[in-house]
Amino acid sequence: MLPSSSRSDDDRRGAGLRGSALAAAIGNAVIALLWALALVAGGYGLALAHGPPLVVVAAAFTIATLATFLRRQLGGRRRRERRLLADTLATLGQGRLICDGRGRTLLVNEAFRRLVGGAERCGLTDLVRCFDREPAFRRLTAAADAGDAAAADLAATVPEGSARWLRVQVQPVAGWPGAVRWSVEDISERHGFEQQVRAEQERLRDFIDHAPVGFFSVDRHGRFLFVNQTLAAWLGCAPSDLVNGACRLHGILASPPAGAAAYDLFEDSGTDQQGELTMVGRDGRRFRAVVAQSVVRSADGHSLHTRSVVRDLTVERAWQEALRLSEQRFHRSFEDAPIGIALVDPAGVLAECNAAFAALVDLPRSELIGRLVADLLRGEDRAAVIGRLTGVEDGKDPAKPLEVRLIGGRHLTAQLFAQRIAGIDTGQPDGQAAGPPEGQAAGQTGGMILHFIDTTEQKKLEVQFIQSQKMQAVGQLAGGVAHDFNNLLTAMIGFCDLLLLRHKPGDQSFADIMQIKQNANRAANLVRQLLAFSRQQTLQPRVLDVSEVLDELSNLLRRLIGENIELRVLHGRDLGLVRVDQGQLEQAIINLAVNARDAMPGGGQLTIVTSNLSASAPLQRGHEQIPPGDYVMIEVIDTGIGIPEENLPRIFEPFFSTKEVGSGTGLGLSTVYGIMRQTGGLAFVESTVGEGAKFSVVLPCYQGEAVNADTGALPEPRDRLIADLTGSETVLLVEDEDAVRVFSARALRNKGYQVLEAKSGVGALAHLEAPDREIHLLITDVVMPQMDGTELYQRVRSSHADMKVIFISGYTEDRIRDQLGSDDLVYFLPKPFSLKQLTGKVKEVLRGGN
Repeated sequence: MLPSSSRSDDDRRGAGLRGSALAAAIGNAVIALLWALALVAGGYGLALAHGPPLVVVAAAFTIATLATFLRRQLGGRRRRERRLLADTLATLGQGRLICDGRGRTLLVNEAFRRLVGGAERCGLTDLVRCFDREPAFRRLTAAADAGDAAAADLAATVPEGSARWLRVQVQPVAGWPGAVRWSVEDISERHGFEQQVRAEQERLRDFIDHAPVGFFSVDRHGRFLFVNQTLAAWLGCAPSDLVNGACRLHGILASPPAGAAAYDLFEDSGTDQQGELTMVGRDGRRFRAVVAQSVVRSADGHSLHTRSVVRDLTVERAWQEALRLSEQRFHRSFEDAPIGIALVDPAGVLAECNAAFAALVDLPRSELIGRLVADLLRGEDRAAVIGRLTGVEDGKDPAKPLEVRLIGGRHLTAQLFAQRIAGIDTGQPDGQAAGPPEGQAAGQTGGMILHFIDTTEQKKLEVQFIQSQKMQAVGQLAGGVAHDFNNLLTAMIGFCDLLLLRHKPGDQSFADIMQIKQNANRAANLVRQLLAFSRQQTLQPRVLDVSEVLDELSNLLRRLIGENIELRVLHGRDLGLVRVDQGQLEQAIINLAVNARDAMPGGGQLTIVTSNLSASAPLQRGHEQIPPGDYVMIEVIDTGIGIPEENLPRIFEPFFSTKEVGSGTGLGLSTVYGIMRQTGGLAFVESTVGEGAKFSVVLPCYQGEAVNADTGALPEPRDRLIADLTGSETVLLVEDEDAVRVFSARALRNKGYQVLEAKSGVGALAHLEAPDREIHLLITDVVMPQMDGTELYQRVRSSHADMKVIFISGYTEDRIRDQLGSDDLVYFLPKPFSLKQLTGKVKEVLRGGN
């Protein structure tokens, strides 16, 4: 409602207007009356003479009076409307400005002046001053000029200096041509709230995109509606590649569910789906994942979408594998350690021990836990052990182990190593707790780990360590170090044989020496396998029928693979013949069978299949290419655990093994590869994890006539027993390796021979040219400085044509024969050799040889 004062003024102005109208009406009536009187008094003629002017005057007066009345009525109405609009604007919280077509202020309220910061008569210029540099405000002024409505959110700096956000709207005023209404509203608080909401939304979007799990959603056709950045990265693409591309849900699954809907993950579809599956990325990368999915349907059931969460199991499986390996390493280092390990608390009470320690003291572990470790030692050693443990507990670090004797049926002597560690929970049963020794405070934390090493096994462990170091060096140098390595092995084996002459069975050192010799012989076998891989071994090829070889070998294979593995041998028809070294072929098949056996720890089936293979064009098998030709193929198929795809390219590399440490040398398959390559064949593998493996070897068919290898005569045994290895002849020994020469010379002198030593071919010639000296046999190395063995042999032949010569070398015999040709007086003894082999060969050659 309007104020009472305003209503009174309007009433007075209305009354004035109504009085003016009444006066005009009275005036008109008077004029009409006068005209009537004139008609009556003057007659018709007077009326005709004076009537028209009077009528005109009356009409003009009437029109003027009515115009004045209407103008006053309209002006009053507009004033009332303007006053009503001004009063209404004054009560609004929003700023209002009404301008005419020229931008002149018609109405403005206090809120506008407060928000824009103008004076009492502020107007459009103040608004322009605030936002003239804003492109959005220019669009508003353009809309005002065009008579259109528009709005924009603008930042303004108010006179107080603080920034605020204003929403400015412009629209034409209905009924007022050219008039424009500007509205200004303070939206700073709402704008700040919207910014906060947008920031929260951005943080939420960033969290979802980079969460450690994947999110996606698909429609009923399997089209991607949403994919977060994490899942897209796992799949090797961007989210837009999946959402905007042609890829479907089943396109990223390694095994899509058969017969399921396009949005289903598993064959057992439903509203809630959860399980483990394999996903495939754009680059072919596969990874296992756990997926939980909910299917959301619309109210009318015509549309649906999924809410799916993916968790990549790669890291989890890696941690599980790392944990398993860690536990396995602990199990090997503690439970399966070859030395006795015991954990004791500060009081010297045994808290835990491994099986090796229990075996040392010959007591079950259940009877050991909770006992004082000093009670497990012989009485005369207890004081020394207690003193050693006390010193270790006080922080001393003794450099040398302590020799102790343990109780038990065997009364073993061991070396004791003690080290202080963190506190140990004894875990001893109630009633078995032992109090701390004198001087030890109750509740003291700490403890010790004790290692007991049986001294009878110490030498064996040292030899194993040395052998592992040498094996590592051999693994790096492969077959290139065979010559030098065989020299070392010759010395090791030879000096072991010399020691065994003084240490008979029953001697304390006999077992240690035998262990050294046995491990040296094992190293010699590894060198032979390296030579096989590097294709430097001596072969004696024969024409063979592969079926016959397998039949002869099947009984041995059955014993090798065990009773829990079934062996099947399937022969192909009309197999071609091959020309190979039978022993090497058998070795290759045995290596493949043993490898298959190790892949089937729980049992299985081993199948050996033979067949003919004819290739008219090159065939690609794995990384190998089979040239055109006719071949005999042998396939060794197992039902084991299979080989991971990433290991297939390296499967034939020497020293590459997927077995646990100590379970193999890594030379079995590389030996197969080397034998096949040296024979002219190939070896390759096909495997799928969980489905077993198939190793195939192909050998070229022999194109000549079949040859019967049997001559009818019984061969002379190679290892004839020579009871008497002594002699008195003079032997010239030429060897640049001091260790090999010293051992060989001592071995021959022990048998009664006269031995002349030379470190090179030049020194050997000096002995040969000496007068009055008869030399019956020359033993020489092949590779030597200054003058090698072949040159020495040629020089000897020129002056001593009938002298017998034995070449000793780590190289193969056929390489030496190629340099020397045929000579019945030349013999070969491969390195490494033992004392018996050396003296036996010398005796055989001097007695006549073969």
